[in-house]
Amino acid sequence: MQKKLTPAIDSRLNTATSYSSAAQPSETLITAILRALIYYDLFNYPLTAEEIARNCSEKDCDVEAVEVTLRDLYLQGKVFRYERFYSVRDSEEIFLKRLNGNQSAKEVMKKVYRRAKLISNFPFVRGVCISGSLSKNYFDASCDADFFIITEPNRLWICRTLLVFFKKIFLLNSKKYFCVNYFIDTESLEIPDKNIFTATEIVTLLPAYNYELYRNFYRENNWVKSFFPNCHPRVHNGTLETSDPALRRILEKLLGGNLGEWLDKFFFKSTLRRWRKKFGSQPHHEFELNMRSRRSVSKHHPQGFQFHVLKAYDERISKFEEEFELQLNDSSAIEI
Repeated sequence: MQKKLTPAIDSRLNTATSYSSAAQPSETLITAILRALIYYDLFNYPLTAEEIARNCSEKDCDVEAVEVTLRDLYLQGKVFRYERFYSVRDSEEIFLKRLNGNQSAKEVMKKVYRRAKLISNFPFVRGVCISGSLSKNYFDASCDADFFIITEPNRLWICRTLLVFFKKIFLLNSKKYFCVNYFIDTESLEIPDKNIFTATEIVTLLPAYNYELYRNFYRENNWVKSFFPNCHPRVHNGTLETSDPALRRILEKLLGGNLGEWLDKFFFKSTLRRWRKKFGSQPHHEFELNMRSRRSVSKHHPQGFQFHVLKAYDERISKFEEEFELQLNDSSAIEI
């Protein structure tokens, strides 16, 4: 028996709008919409029709076609609606949670941009983006403000060490608004992990400093089009420009030669030794992914969130297929 919307949600449904008879749902569009909704349901995050269109693996799908398909899926009991949001789960709580999270994100964004400006003033920082939950317009008590940082080549580990030192000393090691856990340099812009999790993180990045470098990064990761052909770089909106303070110029000049080369190698090797000692119990392939450490990259995700998400996504897809006797296989969702 197909599930129906709860009265609490059903009572908030907008009056059905008229749809173009020319726009008929296709099987590939149905699959793409359901996969997008299932993926974001892992994070208890319903989507609007516009967001579904952007996160859809069906090329050139428009919002009208998505809305037509969503209406049919709703009538079949496969998706649920609350105001303008859609989900594969019949839970008013997750819809309200999204609304509250969106409001909280709006309230903290100015503070987060100020932190991004602070980061941009550190030596060898060349680009800053906001990532994680905030880049998807969500924030709550369990979230941190995550930053994705692009550095000068061969100075990444100096840059990272200075930022971590600042966090530990001046922010009392609080990462709530200063989580600096992913660094790459300007000569290594392509992300090697090509899967739906990483693609989602890339297309949702919010550029905060050096918009042109962000655009270069996006071009170098054009493979995301195999997952999200309808996504494009975020528009230049509120990105910051650094004032290039004197202390930064002095430190970059001081550390621009052999001393900087030696220090960068020292910080890289010492940090990697510490991480291997602390997280060495992880299987080798998981450690390589979660704690990827090269002169050109520093990734600190010890909880293995990417592994957990991809596994949960596959399981949720299989469960949905079994429940509704559907086939939702999508070759673009696997790693390439």
